[in-house]
Amino acid sequence: MTPRLTAKGAATRQRIIEGAATVIRERGPGETTLDDIRGRTATSKSQLFHYFPGGREELLLAVASHEAARVLSDQQPYLGELTSWQAWERWREAVIDRYREQGPRCPLGVLTSELSRTTPGAQAVTRELLASWESDITAGIRSMQEQGEIPASLDASRAGAALLAGIQGGVSILMATGSLTHLKAALDMGIAQLRAEPSAPAVPCGA
Repeated sequence: MTPRLTAKGAATRQRIIEGAATVIRERGPGETTLDDIRGRTATSKSQLFHYFPGGREELLLAVASHEAARVLSDQQPYLGELTSWQAWERWREAVIDRYREQGPRCPLGVLTSELSRTTPGAQAVTRELLASWESDITAGIRSMQEQGEIPASLDASRAGAALLAGIQGGVSILMATGSLTHLKAALDMGIAQLRAEPSAPAVPCGA
């Protein structure tokens, strides 16, 4: 259990997480030791275990949560403001820029692979990330429906799930090949499909 922290303690814990994330991005979790993290963050052994009583596993899980939060924060404010087609295009660019900068090596992916051998917590981090991401995309689709830009008959939840699935497929191919082509295609085709949804036909007066 993580101890109840003061504001200063919470800031120190976050500093350790961010420092650990930097080391793990450089070396990978399998090659990163607690001594590496202590050296990078200027933290004593007792201090490290004060903030992470569960040791390395708890710290890696905290770093995984940090990396998951970065996936979403790197898409803001656009992901949370999908209220016009221009906003959707800005979000598309933010997603591509985010994964272009990350490259084929996914910090969250390697962390969850390392953790999944010993703890179910890593799966929970991934589930929460995908649920939050899908929720924001779906909220954007519903906003466009309210404006009459997308027909109300479209199942917003299924459309949001499909678009996220396409993005994740593109990210997986990026990790395997280093190419952004499929991610761009998934975003372009997904947004184009939303824009191309036929509106309900007008009902003639007196019909």
